[in-house]
Amino acid sequence: MLSCDICGETVTSEPDMKAHLLIVHMENEVICPFCKLSGVNYDEMCFHIETAHFEQNELERSFARINTIQIRTSDNRKDNTLQCRMEVNSSVHSACASNHPKISAQSLPYDGTLKHKTFYSENLTKSRKFLKSKEKECDPSKIKGSIYETTYSSPECPFCGRIEDCSQDMENHVKTKHADLLDTPSEDHDQPLYDCPMCGLICTNYPILQEHVDLHLEESSFGHGIDRVQCSRDLELAHQLQQEEDRKKRSEESRQEMKEFQKLQRQYGLDNSGGYKQQQLRNMEIEVNRGRMHPSEFHRRKADMMESLAIGIDDGKTKTSGIIEALYRYYQNAATDVRRVWLSTGVDHFHSSFGDKGWGCGYRNFQMLLSSLLQNDAYDDCLKGMSIPCIPKIQSMIEDAWKEGFDPQGASQLNNRLQGTKAWIGACEVYTLLTSLRVKCHIVDFHKSTGPLGTHPRLFEWILNYYSSDREGSPKVMCTSKPPIYLQHQGHSRTVVGIEERKNRTLCLLIFDPGCPSREMQKLLKQDMEASNLKQLRKFVGNLKHKQYQIVAVEGVLSSEEKVARRQASQVFTAEKIP
Repeated sequence: MLSCDICGETVTSEPDMKAHLLIVHMENEVICPFCKLSGVNYDEMCFHIETAHFEQNELERSFARINTIQIRTSDNRKDNTLQCRMEVNSSVHSACASNHPKISAQSLPYDGTLKHKTFYSENLTKSRKFLKSKEKECDPSKIKGSIYETTYSSPECPFCGRIEDCSQDMENHVKTKHADLLDTPSEDHDQPLYDCPMCGLICTNYPILQEHVDLHLEESSFGHGIDRVQCSRDLELAHQLQQEEDRKKRSEESRQEMKEFQKLQRQYGLDNSGGYKQQQLRNMEIEVNRGRMHPSEFHRRKADMMESLAIGIDDGKTKTSGIIEALYRYYQNAATDVRRVWLSTGVDHFHSSFGDKGWGCGYRNFQMLLSSLLQNDAYDDCLKGMSIPCIPKIQSMIEDAWKEGFDPQGASQLNNRLQGTKAWIGACEVYTLLTSLRVKCHIVDFHKSTGPLGTHPRLFEWILNYYSSDREGSPKVMCTSKPPIYLQHQGHSRTVVGIEERKNRTLCLLIFDPGCPSREMQKLLKQDMEASNLKQLRKFVGNLKHKQYQIVAVEGVLSSEEKVARRQASQVFTAEKIP
Protein backbone atom coordinates (compact mmCIF):
# COMPACT_ATOMS: atom_id res chain seq x y z
CA MET A 1 0.00 0.00 0.00
CA LEU A 2 1.16 3.53 -0.86
CA SER A 3 0.16 6.73 0.94
CA CYS A 4 -0.08 10.19 -0.70
CA ASP A 5 2.38 12.60 0.94
CA ILE A 6 0.05 15.53 0.23
CA CYS A 7 -3.41 14.37 1.36
CA GLY A 8 -2.62 11.01 3.02
CA GLU A 9 -4.92 8.94 0.77
CA THR A 10 -3.87 5.30 0.45
CA VAL A 11 -3.64 3.52 -2.92
CA THR A 12 -2.60 -0.03 -3.86
CA SER A 13 0.07 0.57 -6.54
CA GLU A 14 2.45 3.18 -7.95
CA PRO A 15 0.47 3.70 -11.24
CA ASP A 16 -2.60 4.41 -9.09
CA MET A 17 -0.58 6.91 -7.05
CA LYS A 18 0.53 8.69 -10.25
CA ALA A 19 -3.09 8.82 -11.46
CA HIS A 20 -4.18 10.16 -8.03
CA LEU A 21 -1.55 12.92 -8.11
CA LEU A 22 -2.55 13.88 -11.66
CA ILE A 23 -6.30 14.00 -11.03
CA VAL A 24 -6.51 15.30 -7.44
CA HIS A 25 -3.49 17.55 -7.07
CA MET A 26 -2.90 18.89 -10.63
CA GLU A 27 -6.29 20.43 -11.43
CA ASN A 28 -6.23 23.55 -9.21
CA GLU A 29 -5.53 27.03 -10.43
CA VAL A 30 -2.20 28.92 -10.01
CA ILE A 31 -2.12 31.37 -7.03
CA CYS A 32 0.61 33.90 -6.23
CA PRO A 33 2.33 32.86 -2.98
CA PHE A 34 2.92 36.51 -2.03
CA CYS A 35 -0.36 38.36 -2.79
CA LYS A 36 -2.80 35.50 -3.57
CA LEU A 37 -3.31 36.66 -7.21
CA SER A 38 -5.13 33.98 -9.22
CA GLY A 39 -6.92 33.48 -12.53
CA VAL A 40 -3.78 33.65 -14.69
CA ASN A 41 -1.68 30.99 -16.41
CA TYR A 42 1.76 29.84 -15.39
CA ASP A 43 3.78 32.20 -17.64
CA GLU A 44 1.76 35.23 -16.61
CA MET A 45 2.21 34.26 -12.93
CA CYS A 46 5.97 34.02 -13.42
CA PHE A 47 6.02 37.48 -14.99
CA HIS A 48 3.88 38.83 -12.08
CA ILE A 49 6.28 37.46 -9.45
CA GLU A 50 9.35 38.77 -11.27
CA THR A 51 7.95 42.29 -11.53
CA ALA A 52 5.76 42.74 -8.43
CA HIS A 53 7.67 40.65 -5.83
CA PHE A 54 11.27 40.90 -7.05
CA GLU A 55 12.83 41.87 -3.67
CA GLN A 56 10.82 39.28 -1.73
CA ASN A 57 11.91 36.53 -4.05
CA GLU A 58 15.61 37.48 -4.33
CA LEU A 59 16.62 35.94 -1.03
CA GLU A 60 15.11 32.60 -2.02
CA ARG A 61 16.96 32.79 -5.33
CA SER A 62 20.28 33.30 -3.53
CA PHE A 63 19.65 30.26 -1.39
CA ALA A 64 18.82 28.24 -4.48
CA ARG A 65 22.13 29.29 -6.05
CA ILE A 66 23.95 28.14 -2.94
CA ASN A 67 22.34 24.71 -3.22
CA THR A 68 23.31 24.56 -6.89
CA ILE A 69 26.92 25.50 -6.11
CA GLN A 70 26.99 22.82 -3.46
CA ILE A 71 25.87 20.18 -5.96
CA ARG A 72 28.39 21.23 -8.60
CA THR A 73 31.43 21.58 -6.31
CA SER A 74 31.11 18.69 -3.87
CA ASP A 75 32.05 15.85 -6.22
CA ASN A 76 33.14 13.54 -3.41
CA ARG A 77 29.73 13.92 -1.72
CA LYS A 78 27.65 14.04 -4.90
CA ASP A 79 25.34 11.16 -4.08
CA ASN A 80 24.60 12.27 -0.49
CA THR A 81 23.96 15.86 -1.59
CA LEU A 82 21.56 14.80 -4.33
CA GLN A 83 19.75 12.57 -1.86
CA CYS A 84 19.52 15.43 0.60
CA ARG A 85 18.15 17.75 -2.07
CA MET A 86 15.55 15.23 -3.12
CA GLU A 87 14.50 14.74 0.50
CA VAL A 88 14.28 18.47 1.10
CA ASN A 89 12.32 19.08 -2.09
CA SER A 90 9.96 16.22 -1.31
CA SER A 91 9.31 17.50 2.19
CA VAL A 92 8.83 21.03 0.98
CA HIS A 93 6.38 19.84 -1.64
CA SER A 94 4.41 17.99 0.97
CA ALA A 95 4.40 20.92 3.38
CA CYS A 96 3.43 23.36 0.71
CA ALA A 97 0.71 21.12 -0.52
CA SER A 98 -0.69 20.84 3.06
CA ASN A 99 -0.54 24.56 3.83
CA HIS A 100 -1.53 25.75 0.38
CA PRO A 101 -3.93 23.27 -1.21
CA LYS A 102 -4.79 25.80 -3.92
CA ILE A 103 -1.33 25.63 -5.56
CA SER A 104 -1.98 24.39 -9.10
CA ALA A 105 -0.23 21.34 -10.49
CA GLN A 106 -0.23 23.13 -13.83
CA SER A 107 3.03 24.66 -12.66
CA LEU A 108 4.49 21.18 -12.02
CA PRO A 109 6.49 19.34 -14.70
CA TYR A 110 6.13 15.64 -15.36
CA ASP A 111 8.39 14.75 -12.40
CA GLY A 112 6.16 16.59 -9.89
CA THR A 113 8.62 19.36 -8.87
CA LEU A 114 7.86 23.06 -8.93
CA LYS A 115 9.56 24.84 -11.82
CA HIS A 116 9.59 28.24 -10.08
CA LYS A 117 10.84 28.31 -6.50
CA THR A 118 8.89 31.49 -5.71
CA PHE A 119 5.71 29.40 -5.60
CA TYR A 120 6.74 27.93 -2.28
CA SER A 121 8.66 30.88 -0.81
CA GLU A 122 5.68 31.98 1.29
CA ASN A 123 5.68 30.43 4.78
CA LEU A 124 9.03 28.90 3.93
CA THR A 125 10.11 29.12 7.57
CA LYS A 126 7.02 27.22 8.74
CA SER A 127 7.59 24.56 6.16
CA ARG A 128 11.17 24.07 7.19
CA LYS A 129 10.19 23.98 10.87
CA PHE A 130 7.68 21.31 9.94
CA LEU A 131 10.41 19.44 8.05
CA LYS A 132 12.78 19.70 11.03
CA SER A 133 10.13 18.38 13.43
CA LYS A 134 9.49 15.49 11.05
CA GLU A 135 13.19 14.72 10.92
CA LYS A 136 13.35 14.52 14.73
CA GLU A 137 10.33 12.25 14.96
CA CYS A 138 11.50 9.60 12.53
CA ASP A 139 14.29 8.55 10.23
CA PRO A 140 13.35 9.71 6.70
CA SER A 141 15.28 6.89 5.18
CA LYS A 142 12.91 4.41 6.85
CA ILE A 143 9.68 5.95 5.51
CA LYS A 144 7.85 3.35 3.44
CA GLY A 145 5.13 3.80 0.87
CA SER A 146 6.37 7.18 -0.29
CA ILE A 147 6.92 7.99 -3.94
CA TYR A 148 10.41 9.26 -3.04
CA GLU A 149 12.33 6.64 -1.07
CA THR A 150 15.61 8.46 -0.19
CA THR A 151 18.31 8.59 2.48
CA TYR A 152 19.12 11.84 4.29
CA SER A 153 22.61 13.41 4.55
CA SER A 154 23.55 16.55 6.54
CA PRO A 155 24.18 19.61 4.35
CA GLU A 156 27.70 21.01 3.99
CA CYS A 157 28.63 24.69 3.60
CA PRO A 158 29.98 25.33 0.12
CA PHE A 159 32.26 28.10 1.41
CA CYS A 160 33.90 26.73 4.56
CA GLY A 161 32.83 23.05 4.57
CA ARG A 162 30.91 23.20 7.88
CA ILE A 163 28.21 20.56 8.33
CA GLU A 164 24.82 21.47 9.83
CA ASP A 165 21.95 19.27 10.95
CA CYS A 166 19.40 20.65 8.49
CA SER A 167 19.01 23.03 5.60
CA GLN A 168 17.54 25.79 7.78
CA ASP A 169 20.63 25.85 9.97
CA MET A 170 22.86 25.83 6.91
CA GLU A 171 20.89 28.73 5.43
CA ASN A 172 21.28 30.76 8.65
CA HIS A 173 24.99 29.90 8.74
CA VAL A 174 25.54 31.10 5.16
CA LYS A 175 23.53 34.31 5.73
CA THR A 176 25.50 35.20 8.86
CA LYS A 177 28.99 33.96 8.12
CA HIS A 178 29.18 34.42 4.38
CA ALA A 179 26.83 37.31 3.68
CA ASP A 180 29.57 39.19 1.89
CA LEU A 181 29.87 36.33 -0.63
CA LEU A 182 26.20 36.26 -1.49
CA ASP A 183 25.14 37.93 -4.75
CA THR A 184 22.30 39.81 -3.04
CA PRO A 185 21.41 43.11 -4.69
CA SER A 186 21.77 46.23 -2.61
CA GLU A 187 18.68 48.03 -1.53
CA ASP A 188 20.39 51.36 -2.25
CA HIS A 189 20.43 50.91 -6.03
CA ASP A 190 18.67 48.83 -8.61
CA GLN A 191 20.30 45.64 -10.02
CA PRO A 192 21.66 46.21 -13.57
CA LEU A 193 19.84 44.40 -16.36
CA TYR A 194 21.35 43.03 -19.58
CA ASP A 195 19.50 42.95 -22.89
CA CYS A 196 20.16 40.12 -25.32
CA PRO A 197 21.46 41.69 -28.56
CA MET A 198 19.85 38.92 -30.61
CA CYS A 199 16.31 38.57 -29.25
CA GLY A 200 15.91 41.42 -26.71
CA LEU A 201 15.47 39.16 -23.65
CA ILE A 202 16.37 40.89 -20.35
CA CYS A 203 18.84 39.00 -18.13
CA THR A 204 19.68 39.88 -14.51
CA ASN A 205 23.43 39.27 -14.77
CA TYR A 206 26.14 38.90 -17.32
CA PRO A 207 26.86 35.14 -16.97
CA ILE A 208 23.22 34.33 -17.67
CA LEU A 209 23.28 36.65 -20.66
CA GLN A 210 26.45 34.97 -21.92
CA GLU A 211 24.90 31.49 -21.62
CA HIS A 212 21.76 32.75 -23.33
CA VAL A 213 23.75 34.24 -26.22
CA ASP A 214 25.77 31.04 -26.50
CA LEU A 215 22.51 29.17 -27.00
CA HIS A 216 21.67 31.58 -29.81
CA LEU A 217 25.06 30.97 -31.39
CA GLU A 218 24.71 27.20 -31.06
CA GLU A 219 21.29 27.38 -32.65
CA SER A 220 22.64 29.59 -35.42
CA SER A 221 25.59 27.24 -35.93
CA PHE A 222 23.21 24.32 -36.07
CA GLY A 223 21.09 26.18 -38.60
CA HIS A 224 24.15 26.98 -40.68
CA GLY A 225 25.16 23.33 -40.46
CA ILE A 226 21.75 22.31 -41.74
CA ASP A 227 22.07 24.92 -44.48
CA ARG A 228 25.48 23.55 -45.39
CA VAL A 229 24.09 20.02 -45.49
CA GLN A 230 21.18 21.20 -47.62
CA CYS A 231 23.59 23.14 -49.85
CA SER A 232 25.76 20.05 -50.17
CA ARG A 233 22.71 18.01 -51.14
CA ASP A 234 21.68 20.67 -53.65
CA LEU A 235 25.18 20.68 -55.14
CA GLU A 236 25.16 16.89 -55.35
CA LEU A 237 21.76 16.96 -57.03
CA ALA A 238 22.92 19.68 -59.42
CA HIS A 239 26.04 17.63 -60.17
CA GLN A 240 23.92 14.56 -60.87
CA LEU A 241 21.60 16.58 -63.12
CA GLN A 242 24.61 18.06 -64.94
CA GLN A 243 26.09 14.59 -65.41
CA GLU A 244 22.79 13.32 -66.77
CA GLU A 245 22.54 16.28 -69.11
CA ASP A 246 26.13 15.76 -70.28
CA ARG A 247 25.44 12.08 -70.82
CA LYS A 248 22.37 12.85 -72.89
CA LYS A 249 24.30 15.49 -74.80
CA ARG A 250 27.15 13.08 -75.54
CA SER A 251 24.65 10.43 -76.57
CA GLU A 252 22.90 12.88 -78.86
CA GLU A 253 26.22 14.06 -80.32
CA SER A 254 27.30 10.46 -80.84
CA ARG A 255 24.00 9.65 -82.53
CA GLN A 256 24.28 12.75 -84.71
CA GLU A 257 27.87 11.92 -85.61
CA MET A 258 26.87 8.38 -86.53
CA LYS A 259 24.03 9.74 -88.63
CA GLU A 260 26.38 12.14 -90.41
CA PHE A 261 28.94 9.38 -90.86
CA GLN A 262 26.36 7.08 -92.38
CA LYS A 263 25.27 9.92 -94.63
CA LEU A 264 28.86 10.43 -95.77
CA GLN A 265 29.21 6.69 -96.30
CA ARG A 266 26.18 6.70 -98.55
CA GLN A 267 27.40 9.83 -100.30
CA TYR A 268 30.83 8.40 -100.98
CA GLY A 269 29.62 4.89 -101.73
CA LEU A 270 30.97 3.18 -98.60
CA ASP A 271 27.68 1.96 -97.16
CA ASN A 272 28.01 -1.62 -98.45
CA SER A 273 24.98 -1.19 -100.69
CA GLY A 274 26.73 -2.74 -103.70
CA GLY A 275 28.78 -1.37 -106.55
CA TYR A 276 28.49 -0.68 -110.26
CA LYS A 277 26.83 -3.98 -111.19
CA GLN A 278 24.14 -3.90 -108.49
CA GLN A 279 23.24 -0.27 -109.19
CA GLN A 280 23.07 -0.90 -112.96
CA LEU A 281 20.66 -3.81 -112.55
CA ARG A 282 18.56 -1.99 -109.94
CA ASN A 283 18.15 1.16 -112.03
CA MET A 284 17.32 -0.80 -115.18
CA GLU A 285 14.63 -2.70 -113.25
CA ILE A 286 13.17 0.63 -112.17
CA GLU A 287 13.09 1.78 -115.78
CA VAL A 288 11.28 -1.40 -116.78
CA ASN A 289 8.74 -1.00 -113.99
CA ARG A 290 8.08 2.58 -115.09
CA GLY A 291 7.60 1.54 -118.68
CA ARG A 292 10.61 3.43 -119.96
CA MET A 293 12.52 0.29 -120.98
CA HIS A 294 11.27 -2.82 -122.71
CA PRO A 295 12.09 -6.08 -120.95
CA SER A 296 13.98 -7.30 -124.00
CA GLU A 297 16.13 -4.17 -123.85
CA PHE A 298 16.77 -4.87 -120.17
CA HIS A 299 18.05 -8.36 -120.91
CA ARG A 300 20.16 -7.17 -123.83
CA ARG A 301 21.84 -4.45 -121.71
CA LYS A 302 22.34 -6.86 -118.88
CA ALA A 303 24.12 -9.29 -121.16
CA ASP A 304 26.34 -6.53 -122.55
CA MET A 305 27.18 -5.37 -119.04
CA MET A 306 28.09 -8.86 -117.90
CA GLU A 307 30.34 -9.29 -120.94
CA SER A 308 32.01 -5.91 -120.30
CA LEU A 309 32.63 -6.78 -116.66
CA ALA A 310 34.03 -10.16 -117.61
CA ILE A 311 36.67 -8.74 -119.96
CA GLY A 312 37.21 -5.53 -117.96
CA ILE A 313 36.69 -3.22 -120.95
CA ASP A 314 34.12 -0.42 -121.17
CA ASP A 315 31.28 -1.18 -123.55
CA GLY A 316 31.49 2.33 -125.07
CA LYS A 317 27.76 3.02 -124.72
CA THR A 318 28.45 6.36 -122.99
CA LYS A 319 31.29 7.48 -125.26
CA THR A 320 31.19 10.39 -127.72
CA SER A 321 34.23 10.77 -130.04
CA GLY A 322 35.42 13.44 -132.47
CA ILE A 323 34.51 16.50 -130.40
CA ILE A 324 38.01 18.02 -130.45
CA GLU A 325 38.08 17.85 -134.27
CA ALA A 326 34.64 19.47 -134.45
CA LEU A 327 35.82 22.27 -132.15
CA TYR A 328 38.85 22.84 -134.36
CA ARG A 329 36.61 23.31 -137.41
CA TYR A 330 34.29 25.63 -135.53
CA TYR A 331 37.06 27.96 -134.32
CA GLN A 332 38.59 28.05 -137.80
CA ASN A 333 35.39 29.27 -139.40
CA ALA A 334 33.53 31.11 -136.63
CA ALA A 335 34.02 32.43 -133.10
CA THR A 336 34.87 35.98 -134.13
CA ASP A 337 34.99 37.07 -130.45
CA VAL A 338 37.85 34.66 -129.74
CA ARG A 339 41.40 35.88 -130.26
CA ARG A 340 43.15 32.53 -129.77
CA VAL A 341 42.24 29.03 -128.64
CA TRP A 342 44.38 26.06 -127.54
CA LEU A 343 43.03 22.52 -127.70
CA SER A 344 44.37 19.30 -126.22
CA THR A 345 44.96 16.14 -128.17
CA GLY A 346 41.93 14.11 -129.19
CA VAL A 347 39.65 13.19 -126.26
CA ASP A 348 36.59 10.97 -126.09
CA HIS A 349 33.77 12.12 -123.83
CA PHE A 350 32.33 9.57 -121.37
CA HIS A 351 29.22 10.26 -119.36
CA SER A 352 27.64 8.52 -116.38
CA SER A 353 25.37 5.53 -116.84
CA PHE A 354 22.78 3.68 -114.76
CA GLY A 355 25.58 1.87 -112.94
CA ASP A 356 27.61 4.90 -111.76
CA LYS A 357 25.18 7.78 -111.71
CA GLY A 358 25.89 10.01 -108.69
CA TRP A 359 29.38 8.71 -107.86
CA GLY A 360 31.31 7.73 -111.03
CA CYS A 361 32.56 11.14 -112.23
CA GLY A 362 36.15 10.45 -111.18
CA TYR A 363 36.22 7.17 -113.08
CA ARG A 364 34.68 8.75 -116.19
CA ASN A 365 37.22 11.58 -116.18
CA PHE A 366 40.02 9.03 -115.93
CA GLN A 367 38.54 7.29 -118.97
CA MET A 368 38.60 10.63 -120.86
CA LEU A 369 42.21 11.27 -119.87
CA LEU A 370 43.25 7.74 -120.77
CA SER A 371 41.47 7.95 -124.14
CA SER A 372 43.64 10.95 -124.97
CA LEU A 373 46.85 9.19 -123.87
CA LEU A 374 46.00 6.13 -125.95
CA GLN A 375 45.77 8.39 -129.04
CA ASN A 376 49.18 9.90 -128.31
CA ASP A 377 52.13 7.88 -129.63
CA ALA A 378 54.40 9.23 -126.87
CA TYR A 379 52.64 6.97 -124.35
CA ASP A 380 52.65 3.73 -126.35
CA ASP A 381 55.54 2.36 -124.30
CA CYS A 382 53.71 2.45 -120.97
CA LEU A 383 50.14 1.90 -122.24
CA LYS A 384 50.81 -0.56 -125.05
CA GLY A 385 47.93 -2.89 -125.77
CA MET A 386 45.66 -1.20 -123.25
CA SER A 387 41.97 -0.39 -123.82
CA ILE A 388 39.55 1.85 -121.96
CA PRO A 389 38.70 -0.16 -118.79
CA CYS A 390 35.24 -0.34 -117.30
CA ILE A 391 34.64 1.19 -113.87
CA PRO A 392 35.00 -2.06 -111.87
CA LYS A 393 38.29 -2.69 -113.72
CA ILE A 394 39.53 0.82 -112.82
CA GLN A 395 38.71 0.06 -109.20
CA SER A 396 40.73 -3.13 -109.41
CA MET A 397 43.68 -1.27 -111.00
CA ILE A 398 43.71 1.29 -108.14
CA GLU A 399 43.67 -1.50 -105.57
CA ASP A 400 46.66 -3.07 -107.35
CA ALA A 401 48.51 0.27 -107.15
CA TRP A 402 47.83 0.39 -103.43
CA LYS A 403 49.21 -3.11 -103.07
CA GLU A 404 52.39 -1.95 -104.79
CA GLY A 405 52.80 0.62 -102.01
CA PHE A 406 51.38 3.80 -103.56
CA ASP A 407 49.51 6.24 -101.28
CA PRO A 408 49.03 4.07 -98.16
CA GLN A 409 47.17 6.85 -96.38
CA GLY A 410 44.59 7.17 -99.15
CA ALA A 411 44.21 3.39 -99.25
CA SER A 412 43.58 3.33 -95.50
CA GLN A 413 40.89 6.01 -95.76
CA LEU A 414 39.03 3.85 -98.29
CA ASN A 415 39.60 0.64 -96.30
CA ASN A 416 41.92 -0.65 -99.05
CA ARG A 417 38.86 -1.61 -101.06
CA LEU A 418 37.04 -0.15 -104.04
CA GLN A 419 35.59 -3.15 -105.89
CA GLY A 420 31.98 -3.85 -105.08
CA THR A 421 31.52 -0.31 -103.68
CA LYS A 422 30.39 3.07 -104.94
CA ALA A 423 33.36 4.84 -103.40
CA TRP A 424 34.33 8.15 -104.96
CA ILE A 425 37.83 8.75 -106.23
CA GLY A 426 39.66 12.06 -106.60
CA ALA A 427 42.92 13.60 -107.76
CA CYS A 428 45.06 11.44 -105.45
CA GLU A 429 43.62 8.17 -106.74
CA VAL A 430 43.99 9.30 -110.38
CA TYR A 431 47.60 10.31 -109.70
CA THR A 432 48.27 6.95 -108.02
CA LEU A 433 46.83 4.99 -110.95
CA LEU A 434 48.66 7.01 -113.61
CA THR A 435 51.97 6.74 -111.74
CA SER A 436 51.55 2.99 -111.36
CA LEU A 437 51.18 2.90 -115.20
CA ARG A 438 54.43 4.92 -115.48
CA VAL A 439 52.64 8.03 -116.68
CA LYS A 440 54.47 11.11 -115.37
CA CYS A 441 52.07 13.61 -113.78
CA HIS A 442 51.78 15.89 -110.81
CA ILE A 443 49.08 17.49 -108.65
CA VAL A 444 48.67 21.24 -108.29
CA ASP A 445 46.50 22.44 -105.39
CA PHE A 446 44.78 25.83 -105.74
CA HIS A 447 43.80 25.76 -102.08
CA LYS A 448 42.29 29.24 -101.87
CA SER A 449 40.89 31.89 -104.14
CA THR A 450 43.26 34.31 -105.81
CA GLY A 451 40.75 36.80 -107.15
CA PRO A 452 37.74 38.86 -106.10
CA LEU A 453 34.47 37.18 -105.08
CA GLY A 454 36.15 33.82 -104.49
CA THR A 455 37.43 33.39 -108.05
CA HIS A 456 40.63 31.61 -109.14
CA PRO A 457 42.34 33.62 -111.93
CA ARG A 458 45.66 31.93 -111.10
CA LEU A 459 44.11 28.60 -112.09
CA PHE A 460 43.22 29.98 -115.54
CA GLU A 461 46.71 31.43 -115.97
CA TRP A 462 48.33 28.12 -115.03
CA ILE A 463 46.23 26.18 -117.57
CA LEU A 464 47.03 28.76 -120.25
CA ASN A 465 50.76 28.35 -119.58
CA TYR A 466 50.34 24.57 -119.67
CA TYR A 467 48.86 24.58 -123.17
CA SER A 468 50.96 27.41 -124.65
CA SER A 469 54.54 28.36 -123.89
CA ASP A 470 54.66 31.06 -126.59
CA ARG A 471 51.43 32.80 -127.37
CA GLU A 472 52.84 35.43 -129.76
CA GLY A 473 52.90 34.51 -133.44
CA SER A 474 50.79 31.37 -132.98
CA PRO A 475 47.71 30.75 -135.17
CA LYS A 476 44.21 31.37 -133.92
CA VAL A 477 43.52 27.68 -133.27
CA MET A 478 46.25 25.46 -131.80
CA CYS A 479 45.84 21.68 -131.52
CA THR A 480 48.58 20.95 -129.01
CA SER A 481 50.17 17.65 -128.10
CA LYS A 482 49.22 18.16 -124.46
CA PRO A 483 46.75 15.72 -122.86
CA PRO A 484 43.65 17.09 -121.15
CA ILE A 485 43.76 18.10 -117.47
CA TYR A 486 41.89 16.33 -114.68
CA LEU A 487 40.07 19.05 -112.65
CA GLN A 488 38.76 18.19 -109.16
CA HIS A 489 36.70 20.26 -106.74
CA GLN A 490 34.41 19.46 -103.84
CA GLY A 491 31.80 16.91 -104.85
CA HIS A 492 32.61 16.70 -108.57
CA SER A 493 35.37 16.42 -111.17
CA ARG A 494 35.64 17.41 -114.83
CA THR A 495 38.18 17.39 -117.69
CA VAL A 496 39.76 20.54 -119.19
CA VAL A 497 40.28 20.05 -122.97
CA GLY A 498 41.28 23.59 -123.96
CA ILE A 499 41.30 27.31 -123.21
CA GLU A 500 40.16 30.42 -125.08
CA GLU A 501 41.76 33.82 -125.03
CA ARG A 502 39.10 36.27 -126.03
CA LYS A 503 39.62 39.59 -127.71
CA ASN A 504 39.04 41.44 -124.43
CA ARG A 505 41.97 39.41 -122.99
CA THR A 506 39.73 37.35 -120.69
CA LEU A 507 40.20 33.60 -120.45
CA CYS A 508 37.63 30.85 -120.82
CA LEU A 509 38.13 27.14 -120.16
CA LEU A 510 36.69 24.41 -122.36
CA ILE A 511 35.53 21.60 -120.08
CA PHE A 512 34.06 18.12 -120.61
CA ASP A 513 31.58 17.25 -117.87
CA PRO A 514 30.71 13.55 -117.32
CA GLY A 515 27.32 14.66 -116.13
CA CYS A 516 26.45 15.91 -119.63
CA PRO A 517 24.62 13.17 -121.58
CA SER A 518 25.63 11.96 -125.04
CA ARG A 519 22.70 13.59 -126.82
CA GLU A 520 23.94 17.02 -125.74
CA MET A 521 27.56 16.30 -126.64
CA GLN A 522 26.59 14.99 -130.05
CA LYS A 523 25.18 18.41 -130.93
CA LEU A 524 28.81 19.58 -131.08
CA LEU A 525 29.44 17.21 -133.97
CA LYS A 526 27.06 18.98 -136.34
CA GLN A 527 28.50 20.87 -139.30
CA ASP A 528 26.38 23.93 -138.56
CA MET A 529 27.29 24.05 -134.86
CA GLU A 530 26.28 27.32 -133.25
CA ALA A 531 27.93 29.28 -130.46
CA SER A 532 25.06 28.39 -128.13
CA ASN A 533 26.10 24.74 -128.31
CA LEU A 534 29.43 25.69 -126.72
CA LYS A 535 27.73 27.12 -123.64
CA GLN A 536 27.91 23.75 -121.88
CA LEU A 537 31.70 23.66 -122.45
CA ARG A 538 32.69 27.24 -121.69
CA LYS A 539 33.57 28.21 -118.12
CA PHE A 540 34.71 31.76 -117.39
CA VAL A 541 36.57 32.97 -114.31
CA GLY A 542 33.29 33.90 -112.60
CA ASN A 543 31.92 30.36 -113.11
CA LEU A 544 34.51 28.60 -110.95
CA LYS A 545 34.05 29.77 -107.37
CA HIS A 546 34.59 26.66 -105.31
CA LYS A 547 36.85 27.11 -102.32
CA GLN A 548 39.52 24.72 -103.60
CA TYR A 549 40.55 23.16 -106.90
CA GLN A 550 43.05 20.41 -107.63
CA ILE A 551 44.36 19.46 -111.04
CA VAL A 552 46.28 16.42 -112.33
CA ALA A 553 48.48 17.39 -115.28
CA VAL A 554 50.28 14.78 -117.41
CA GLU A 555 53.88 15.59 -118.35
CA GLY A 556 55.29 12.48 -120.04
CA VAL A 557 56.51 8.96 -119.25
CA LEU A 558 58.33 7.73 -116.16
CA SER A 559 61.28 5.42 -116.15
CA SER A 560 61.28 2.41 -113.85
CA GLU A 561 63.58 4.20 -111.40
CA GLU A 562 61.42 7.31 -111.40
CA LYS A 563 58.37 5.16 -110.75
CA VAL A 564 60.04 3.64 -107.68
CA ALA A 565 61.00 7.12 -106.46
CA ARG A 566 57.44 8.40 -106.94
CA ARG A 567 56.09 5.38 -105.07
CA GLN A 568 58.39 6.10 -102.16
CA ALA A 569 57.44 9.78 -102.18
CA SER A 570 53.73 8.90 -102.07
CA GLN A 571 54.17 7.51 -98.53
CA VAL A 572 53.63 11.11 -97.43
CA PHE A 573 51.53 12.65 -100.15
CA THR A 574 52.46 16.21 -101.13
CA ALA A 575 51.26 18.54 -103.86
CA GLU A 576 52.32 21.85 -105.36
CA LYS A 577 50.31 24.64 -103.74
CA ILE A 578 49.26 27.85 -105.49
CA PRO A 579 49.40 30.39 -104.10
